[in-house]
Amino acid sequence: MRISQRAQSVAPFYAMEFGKHAAALEAAGHRVVKLSLGEPDFGAPPAVLDALREAVGSRPMTYTGALGLPELRQAIARFYGDQHGVDVDPGRVVVTAGASAALVLGAAALVDPGDEVLIADPSYPCNRQIAESFGARVTLVPTSAGSRYQLDTAAVRSYWTDRTRGIMVASPSNPTGTSVPADELAAICELARERDAWRIVDEIYLDLGDHDAQGRPPRSVLSYDQEAVVINSFSKYFGMTGWRLGWCVVPEALVPALERLAQNYMICASTPAQHAALACFTPESLAVCEERRAEFGRRRALVLDGLAQIGLPVPVPPDGAFYVYFDVSGTGLSSWEFCGRALQEAHVALTPGRDFGVGTAETHVRLSYAASADELREGIARLGKFVATLART
Repeated sequence: MRISQRAQSVAPFYAMEFGKHAAALEAAGHRVVKLSLGEPDFGAPPAVLDALREAVGSRPMTYTGALGLPELRQAIARFYGDQHGVDVDPGRVVVTAGASAALVLGAAALVDPGDEVLIADPSYPCNRQIAESFGARVTLVPTSAGSRYQLDTAAVRSYWTDRTRGIMVASPSNPTGTSVPADELAAICELARERDAWRIVDEIYLDLGDHDAQGRPPRSVLSYDQEAVVINSFSKYFGMTGWRLGWCVVPEALVPALERLAQNYMICASTPAQHAALACFTPESLAVCEERRAEFGRRRALVLDGLAQIGLPVPVPPDGAFYVYFDVSGTGLSSWEFCGRALQEAHVALTPGRDFGVGTAETHVRLSYAASADELREGIARLGKFVATLART
């Protein structure tokens, strides 16, 4: 069988690979502390679970329209108004089979072979893999702790070429948990808009971002760039990991193209998941999600304090999501070696920087604090003992 060049060129997602190794250790009888994947341990809010049970027991599960249930699209649009003060036409909301499907649809609609796309290094690996699958020439733009491991206007301008057709930004970011300051992101989008380039902005973790001193949530890019393509998900803030439900907000002119693509690529997102997701937007569920966001803040403090005591520096403390990106270069191990040995010797699963780019591939490791506080304490304790053994050798 002849395998396509596209399939052969796709790199493994190492977070998932380490997850497989962790599962094998567990099958062999070891207790593994899994801090490698971004899976909130809470699950969906109770009202969402109740809505799912009602949906599957009370109606046949037929396909919805390719763009999603009209009432769910309306609920998402209202959420932008209530939560972020942004007026969004429900007709611009496309419900998808997870945020990954939203990224696929966006790339399919915007990328032609040979188009150059600028993405930060480090960044979520699937973003660039999806863009490259549609023929993009991805340029990983180096970042640093000084730029919060995010794109800034100076870097975008420096790496822009005549072939550049778009940029992909994630704020807050996976793996760093850091956000692009609103004024900086607005300037980046304006630069791209002036050059007739598209902007895909991953806001999957936006509602897990820190609130400001006045208690206001982070601003959506839609508050200053209504033509940006915004990607979001029910997996993180709403805790519906594994339900495979997401959405995107797109310019009106792009909706017909995405509808045709969705009809052919996925028909529609999961019907029962869509019906259940309507319960995400009740006051009851939103209160649950806000308490969970606060809990993630407490877990972050626990992890940052623990890593500092171990002597594993975090160059830029996160301000959103549930990831900490720490530097292991002082241990004398590469990030790959550190993660491999931490899993085998301490039975703690982490993700090496190799997943996320080039600049920090060998020096940094991602830890997910989506696990429970007890698991985090256990994981930090095990890592402390592991690092202590390294210091003695």
